[in-house]
Amino acid sequence: MKFDTYIPCDQLKPFVKSFVVQETTEQSTYKVLPDTGLVIGFQYKGKLSRLQNETETPLSISGISGLADHSRIFKNSPDIGTVLVFFKEAGATAFFRQPLHELFRESVSLDNFMLRSELLCLEEKLAEARTDTQRINFVEHFLICRMTNTEPDKLVLAALALIHSSKGNLRIKELTEQLHISQSPLEKRFRQAVGASPKKFASIVRLKNIIQQYDTVNSLTELGYEAGFYDQAHFIKEFKTFTGDTPENFFSGPK
Repeated sequence: MKFDTYIPCDQLKPFVKSFVVQETTEQSTYKVLPDTGLVIGFQYKGKLSRLQNETETPLSISGISGLADHSRIFKNSPDIGTVLVFFKEAGATAFFRQPLHELFRESVSLDNFMLRSELLCLEEKLAEARTDTQRINFVEHFLICRMTNTEPDKLVLAALALIHSSKGNLRIKELTEQLHISQSPLEKRFRQAVGASPKKFASIVRLKNIIQQYDTVNSLTELGYEAGFYDQAHFIKEFKTFTGDTPENFFSGPK
């Protein structure tokens, strides 16, 4: 399996965290844990499906996945190749005018956001490209052509910084008090730019930090307490929703 990461060009660095070219020759089913940024995928060969409630749904050649608060299961065909675009938090607003919270928990075709002719041109170039560098260049050009002059929302950026500094263990009331704004306008601006409410986003950050900190604590109980979970049943329930496994099973199995 190939999973090669590429740094975006200077023009895209404020918005895109990384590009990845992923290839595998074997059919497989795999789990994707929630993350804090939206992702675009371009299949230049092979096909990808999403598995949900025992239903397999084929995905478009070019698609975007919004934020989610639970793990998602995907299935790829043999001999698949994909270019992935991992956006920074609130970075996708430079390329999409639609409120990003409408994509929460969804994986949809990019046809919903642009002309099919635009996508078809890019898809043909990606399929015909001889090198991964060419594919990355094509995707970068595609994104640069879609960029707007929208300035980042400084209030949203400040909210993101506070949520991360608290490792997601921050109540919305505390967030609004520190930002000197009422809850309703903050939630509206945050959801549109980030793709989830501040509460949901903080939960994602909180659970991601729990997973990252596992090796630094002595027990799962301590791990839950350090993350602000004083009810073990609540901790286990949220963790299972996030990963699809109980904490015991998740940390004892392969990552």
